[in-house]
Amino acid sequence: MHLSYELSFTDLTAEELLDQRLSGSCFQALAPEYEVYGQLPGPAQRDYIRKLVRGIAAHGYELDGYIAKYARGWRFERIPLVASAIMRLAMYEILYMPEIPNGAAVNEAVEIAKKYESPDVVRFINGILGTFVRTEAAETTSGGPAPANVPSVAEDGQA
Repeated sequence: MHLSYELSFTDLTAEELLDQRLSGSCFQALAPEYEVYGQLPGPAQRDYIRKLVRGIAAHGYELDGYIAKYARGWRFERIPLVASAIMRLAMYEILYMPEIPNGAAVNEAVEIAKKYESPDVVRFINGILGTFVRTEAAETTSGGPAPANVPSVAEDGQA
């Protein structure tokens, strides 16, 4: 989630960000502040992180379109950066990582959000992801539109 968040405002490419943030020195520097940095990820975890961050970077426009589509009554710019980073992560897992159950992706997103956001924002994230799974994931698995059929952030009239 931290890397998904950083993609929102860094000038680094996904590869540069990954190389920098998955280093031992970075983990050592962040460990006192964040428990998750207490131990370097193993090879399988590192592969998962790299796949996820590369995917979020490559499909960010599409994922933001989904967020805007389901954030009825909210302009995309009003959504906290942490909340959008969490939703991008879950949406990417749902659309492009079939080995991760949709329910697990949503539940993990909600649990992460509880650490960083207010209860109202957590409910907002849960609602968007729940609707996203019921509509987009159902359409994709039933032969409906492919994931790329989503309005851009600017096309929904709220961005």
